[in-house]
Amino acid sequence: MFEGFARWRSTCVAMVLGFAGGVTPALAQAPQPKPLDPPQSVRVAYVPIMKFATAYVAESRGLFKKYGLDVKLDSVKSGTEAIAFLDKGSVDVGGISIVASLWSAWNRGLDIRVIAPGALDPMKDGPTKLIVRKDLMESGAVKSVADLKGKRIAAAGGPGSGGEYFVSKALESAKLTLRDAQLLNVGNADMPAAMEAKSVDAVLTSSPYSDQILKAGTGKLLMQDITPGLMTVAFVASGKFIKDRPEVAERFVLAMTEAARLMQGADFLAQPNMDGYLKYTASTPEAIKNGGSVIFDPNMAIPTSGLADIERVHRENGRTEYDKPLDMAKVVDERFVAKAIEILGKAAPAK
Repeated sequence: MFEGFARWRSTCVAMVLGFAGGVTPALAQAPQPKPLDPPQSVRVAYVPIMKFATAYVAESRGLFKKYGLDVKLDSVKSGTEAIAFLDKGSVDVGGISIVASLWSAWNRGLDIRVIAPGALDPMKDGPTKLIVRKDLMESGAVKSVADLKGKRIAAAGGPGSGGEYFVSKALESAKLTLRDAQLLNVGNADMPAAMEAKSVDAVLTSSPYSDQILKAGTGKLLMQDITPGLMTVAFVASGKFIKDRPEVAERFVLAMTEAARLMQGADFLAQPNMDGYLKYTASTPEAIKNGGSVIFDPNMAIPTSGLADIERVHRENGRTEYDKPLDMAKVVDERFVAKAIEILGKAAPAK
């Protein structure tokens, strides 16, 4: 009797919270899974940046423990290091960047899958900017992206990098390809000087370097919001973790989805969240408060079509070992996100 009353009360509370928080109550009908007993360990390798903050909040606010998970977050230097640990089976989940080399690895049979997104690019006023030298804009030599044909464009990272992808997408908007311009690998910190010296015609960069260039008056903004909603980082799980412990993976993603919903709008800077950010990154309160927007989808949807586009661009740029589109089933496992939404209901999308 008391157990039935507790379930009824829990359902009522969930419905009230759903109406208050923009969650569709009709979808919040699946029962909450019971905490695993005994608690199950999950080891996560992550690069200590804010783009993986859902894991920090889920751990620091006790959401993992709520579902009977004993999660250990291990900081690593790079996503490549995390992938190596996943491949060896020494960690269960990794927070990584989606780099060009991953596509060839997936094509060869790398047994890891994207189970949840990291941060997404904002839909508006995103941090990445394509800036053209002021003199070229004022002379009329460059009026639009189409005029970048043959021009020297600086981006950090070299072949297969995220910078190359962004430049490719910008050029694509004018029906150009990477082969129509001269892409130069220039570090972000060196871009303000390169613009002043006129050794490049345009740069792709973000704050604080974009701010420095615009403030110095050496460049003007040509394009922004190149790929709104893009996912360039993700949480990936080893095939062994997914196959052998699906009930653990389900609760892991559920806890992070709850965390994402505690990070929307002004709540992003709520002190319990800040405690998690500061515990797992080397950032400061000032840097987090003054930094650019970090957007987390409250439904944790995996933008598979966006991933497929990233794969296409790298493949067409000759950065993969194969030449036919990769089956996204080798890359993504969406069942855990789907289960989380079945349990929590669907929330209003991130802005």
